[in-house]
Order: sequence, then structure tokens, then C-alpha cells
Amino acid sequence: MNFDLTDEQKLFADSVRRFAQDRLAKDALKRAHDPHFPFDVAKAMSAQGLLGITIPESDGGQGGSLMDAVIAIEQIASVCPRSADVVQFGNFGPIRTFAEYGSDYQKQTWLSECLKGNIVISLGMSEPDAGSAVTDLKTTARPDGTGYVLNGTKVFSTFSPEAAVFLIYVRYGPGVGGIGSVLVERGAPGFTIGPPQEFMSGEIWSELHFENCRIPPENVLLGPGGFKKQMSGFNVERLGNTARSLAFGRYCFERAREHAGVREQFGRPLAEFQGLQWKFADMAIKLESAQLLLYRAATNADNGLPSAYETAVAKAACNETGFAVAHEAMQVMGAAGYSKSSLVEYCMRRCRGWMIAGGSVEMLKNRIAEHVFDRRFDQRPPKPKSSEAAE
Repeated sequence: MNFDLTDEQKLFADSVRRFAQDRLAKDALKRAHDPHFPFDVAKAMSAQGLLGITIPESDGGQGGSLMDAVIAIEQIASVCPRSADVVQFGNFGPIRTFAEYGSDYQKQTWLSECLKGNIVISLGMSEPDAGSAVTDLKTTARPDGTGYVLNGTKVFSTFSPEAAVFLIYVRYGPGVGGIGSVLVERGAPGFTIGPPQEFMSGEIWSELHFENCRIPPENVLLGPGGFKKQMSGFNVERLGNTARSLAFGRYCFERAREHAGVREQFGRPLAEFQGLQWKFADMAIKLESAQLLLYRAATNADNGLPSAYETAVAKAACNETGFAVAHEAMQVMGAAGYSKSSLVEYCMRRCRGWMIAGGSVEMLKNRIAEHVFDRRFDQRPPKPKSSEAAE
């Protein structure tokens, strides 16, 4: 099996790297410590064709592959880690749900603006009592006249302080079959955005509160039964998180490698100490192994064979590798890596968050174990037997 990029992919990678060096390198550190969404970067990427890589041309995208988007994340992150978030936003997550299931009205209203870099979408999935157990969500969408009325709360919604529109998972009725999604515009009556909360990553998110929030019927994205459609594509969407984790780890590896080559202690470069040589060898093994798992998942998904198992393996491996390598790179660099004047500490904090977001490492390992044993392991406690059954 050939694991090399094609000539076309190599040319694409080179062009993205040149764009990053020309347009993004200068303010990379400043950008990393600014919690606001970099709309200037989004507009520049739009002009470069880096938003909508994975979206059909008929919907305003580039009609490219998932591997193309993964390559773009890798190349952008190697120069400006923060800007990789823009590639993620423009190719994975809610924007692809729009492209897949949105009506012509929804695409014309919001998708086109996203692809121009003018607005950003926030995803409202998690709730105070529904994180990994997302099917326990309680936010309701009740029919009322021609529209719907929403009630509930969402937490941990990326881009929430600045988003123009919110893709909200809702419950139309009981059970998994009663779950779907709606689109809520900022400023909708009954929709309030809580005070900003800062997280370890430096990102700022807000709680979303819906109290008799009324939306028109054209804002329904997926009605009852839509949950399974949304989740069927979630394995593919995780590749954006996966690619960033690995790319951030590799960024830290490169910075530590450069540091070890010039920093001297006891009259010798750090690279000449065997203890550090072994650290770099271990980091290289982890990075190369995780890279192959990521490329396998992305390539097979492009070929129409998206695998929940392959995606879970890739995300778990890249999440753990990204954080482990960033952690070791900081140790190699000492206080220079620990300082906020370096992007190594920033990358380590971001990688730690991706071990939780988009499916925690533990939940992914549950899915992997199900594949290993070819059976499903229900995490919920068994239902109590009825009195009749007991008799």
C-alpha cells in the first residue's frame, strides 16, 4: 500500500504552506492569544479556496476531498496553529451538515456567507445533563402554529459569543427517533446568550438559553428521525478534530527539535544527550503511527467507506499523540516552552481539550472495544425487570 501523497496533493500542500507563510506567520502568536474568531483569516482563506474544500461546487464549495481538507489543516497549523481552526470550521462540523441536509433557502441564507468568511456557525449539542450521552438531551421543539417553540439550555458551544446562527439539536418527541435539529438566528425572540466563560484552551464560550424561543418552519434543518442522519456523518466530522490534534503535536515536535539543536547545556547541544534523543525517537514513533491512522480513515471515507472503527482509532490515537508530544516538547524546551511567548504551551492546552471534545477518548475506546468483540456494550444500567416478569 502506498502511503505517499499524490503529486497533485503535494502541489496543493505546497501552495497552502506558501499561503500560510506569506499571510499568517507574522501574527501567529498574537492570534493564538486572541479568543475572538479571526474573520480576517477566514476571508483570506475564502479567497484562497480553503473554505468549503469538502463541499460540492454546486453549493459554493471546492468539490475536494476529506484528505485535501486534512492536508490544509496540517499545512496551516505548521505555521499558525490558531488559523487551523478556520480550516476546521470551513470544512467540517455544522457547515457540512448544512451542505448535506440544508434547504436551498438555508444554504442561500447562511452557507454562502460562511464560505465567504463573513459569519460563523455554533453547534448546540451538549447540555448540562447530556454530554457523552447526547441522546439524553432535553431541549424541546414544540409545534406551535406554523413554527416551533424551543425550550432548554445548551453548553460548551464553540464560537457561541460571535456566531450569527446556531445549529441546535432538539427533541421533537420521545426516544432517539424524536431527535432532530433546527437553526436559530442570533437575536431570535426567547433566545439569550449567557455571559462568556473562558476555558483552559483560551477559548471563550457561552451557555445558550431558549425560553419559549419561536422559530419559523423554514429554520427546521432535520425533523423527527434526523438524529441518526446527523450522527452517521459525525464519524467523518471528527477527522477535523483528529487532524488538528496531530498537527499541533507535530508543530511542538518541530519547535522542540529546533531548540534542542541550538540550546547548549554543560557545553553541548541538548540534542547530544541520549535522554533527549530517546524522547525525540518516542515522539517520532507516535507521530508517524498516528499519521497513518489518520490518513487511512480519511482516504477510506473519501472512497465511500467511512468506518466508525477507523475514525475512532484515528481520533483516539491522534488525540493522545498530540497531547503527549506537546507535553514532551515542553519538557525538552523547559521554561522557554512553558512561556506564553511560545506556541508550544498553547498547543498543549488545545490538544488537551480535543481529548474531550467531539467524543472523549474513553467513549472512543468503548466503540473500539465493541468492534473488537463484535457486540454492543450499553453504558446504561440494565432496566429493572417488571413485577410480572419477576414472577
